[in-house]
Amino acid sequence: MSISSAMQTGVAGLLANSSAVSTISTNIANANTDGYRRSFSQMVTSASSTGAGGHAGVRAVSRQNVALDGSARTTGVDSDMAISGTGFFVVSRAPNDPVSSNYAFTRAGSFSPDADGNLKNAAGLYLAGFRYDDNGSLGTIDRSQFSDLQTVNVGDVKIPGKATTSMTLMGNLSSQMTGPTSQMALDGETIITSEKYYTPLGASESAQFTWTPSTTPNVWTLAISANGADLGTVDVEFNDSGPNVGTPLAYTNVTSLATAPAAFAFDTSTGVATLTIDNASVPQVIDLTIGAPNQGKGMMQLAGTGVDIEADIDGYGTGEMVRFEIDDQGNLYGIFDNGARHIMYHIPLAEVPNPDGLNMVDGNAYLMTQASGSFKLLGPGTGSTGTITTGSLESSNVELAEELTRLIQTQRAYSSNAKIITTVDEMMEETTRLKR
Repeated sequence: MSISSAMQTGVAGLLANSSAVSTISTNIANANTDGYRRSFSQMVTSASSTGAGGHAGVRAVSRQNVALDGSARTTGVDSDMAISGTGFFVVSRAPNDPVSSNYAFTRAGSFSPDADGNLKNAAGLYLAGFRYDDNGSLGTIDRSQFSDLQTVNVGDVKIPGKATTSMTLMGNLSSQMTGPTSQMALDGETIITSEKYYTPLGASESAQFTWTPSTTPNVWTLAISANGADLGTVDVEFNDSGPNVGTPLAYTNVTSLATAPAAFAFDTSTGVATLTIDNASVPQVIDLTIGAPNQGKGMMQLAGTGVDIEADIDGYGTGEMVRFEIDDQGNLYGIFDNGARHIMYHIPLAEVPNPDGLNMVDGNAYLMTQASGSFKLLGPGTGSTGTITTGSLESSNVELAEELTRLIQTQRAYSSNAKIITTVDEMMEETTRLKR
C-alpha cells in the first residue's frame, strides 16, 4: 500500500466515523421523541482494487432498528395511543388525501383534534381509519390499499334520535292501599307517574300512568295517556298468596279511549299494551309491558308504605357528541349527550414483512420500500398484530447509556483515523527531505 493509499484510508475512516457520530447524535437528540426508532451505522469494508497494491477502506451503512418496541408511558389523555407489539398507525399529510403516495406509517400516537375535528399527531400527520355506517357495519373494505381509509374526525358530530318502540313498567304498589278499609280507595285517590319516550324525530314526549286503587282487595285500575291524549284503561288484579304472590293475577275490563288514528290494545295473556300515538303522519307504536300473569318481571303488589315505579325505555333523542373513547381493538366510539354510545371508526394497524426495511421520513414516519415488502391493514389484536393502549404513548427505543458508550468508541476510532493522516503527513514530509 502506498503512502497516498494510506492517506485515503484514513480519510475514509474519518468520513465513516463522522457519519456514525451523526447517527448517534440523532438518536440522542430523539431519546424523548415518542415512537422514535433508533438508527445505527454499520461499518463495511470498501476495497478500491484487488491484488497487490490495492487498499481497503471503510464506509458507514446506516440501518434502523424499527422492529424493537419502546416502553409505554401513561399520559392520561384519552386520544393518546400506544401500540404494544407489531404494527403502525396509518397517517396522511392532509385530511382524506386521495393520493396513495402521501400516506405513511408511524408509531407516534399523540393524536388530538384540530380545528375541524380531524385527529392529527404532534408531527401534523392525520390519523386514517375505516368508517362505520349508521348500522355499525364496515361493509366491504380493501385492507391492502389506502383507498377505503378516511381521516378520523370527531368534530361537531350529531346523531339523529331513535324512536321508542318498547317500554317496561317496574315497581311496587302497596297492597294496603286497596280493599274496603283503604281510605285511599274510598276517597278515589290516585297514584300518577309519567315517563319520557322519544319520537322518530328525536323529540321527547311524556306518557302518563294513573293507578287508582279499588275497594276490592288487590285490584287497581290503570289509565294510560300519551302526549296529552287518553289511550285506554285496564283493571289489574295481583296475587295475594301462593308461589306467585305479588305478581299480576289477571287483566280485565280493557277499554280503549283513543281517538283514531291513535289506538289502544291490551293482550291480557302477556300483560303487554300496544299504544298507537298520533304524533306524526305515521302514528308511533310502543309496546308497553306491565308484566305477564304469574311472572315477576314487571309491576308487583306487596306490602309497603310507599310506591316505587320506574320504567325501562328504549330509544333516545337527537344527540351531540361530548367525548370519544377508543378500545384495544381499535374501535372509536362517540359518547353523546343523549346517553347513546355509537361506534364510528375502526383504526387499523399496518403490518409489513420487514419493518427494518422501511424508509424514515420527516415527522417520525415511514414509507414502504422494496425491502420492507407490501403492507396489510389489520385489526389490532388480530393474528400477530399488536394491540392499542389508550391514554399512553410509546417512548423511543433509544437506550442512552448504549448510545453514549458507542459515542465514546466512535470518537476514539475517529481520533485514530486522524492520527493516520498526521502520521502519513509526517512520512511525506520526511520523503520530501530526501532530495535535499
